[in-house]
Amino acid sequence: MALIKYHKDLIVYQKAFESAMEIFNLTKTFPSEEKYALTDQIRRSSRSVCGNLAEAWRKRRYEKLFVNKLIDSEGEAAETQNWLDFALACNYLNEETYKELYIKYDEILAMLVKLSKDYEKWTFQKHTQ
Repeated sequence: MALIKYHKDLIVYQKAFESAMEIFNLTKTFPSEEKYALTDQIRRSSRSVCGNLAEAWRKRRYEKLFVNKLIDSEGEAAETQNWLDFALACNYLNEETYKELYIKYDEILAMLVKLSKDYEKWTFQKHTQ
C-alpha cells in the first residue's frame, strides 16, 4: 500500500475527480435552458465530493470534523446520483452512460463509508503522557 500524504493520493478522491470531470464534459451537451438548473446542480454536487474530501483530509486531527466532512462528501455523492436520475429521465443521458456513472458513485459512496468507519486509521492519534 502506497503512503498517502495528500488528499489527492486517496483512490476515492481520484475516482470522484475523474467522475466529476466526466460529468462536466457530458453536461456540455445539455440544453442551454438547463444551464442554471440541472447542469449547474450536477456539476456543483459532483465537484463538492472532492472539495469535502480535501477539507476532511486537512481536518483529520479532529476526528469528529474529519468524519463530518466525509459525511458531507457522501451527501454530495448521493445528490449527484439524484441529478443523474433527472438527466436520464429528461433524456440528456443514455442508459449506458447513466448506469456507468451511477455505479461509479456507488463505489465512491462505499469508499467514503469505509473511510468514515475506519476513521481511527486516518486521524492523528492522541498522545498520552
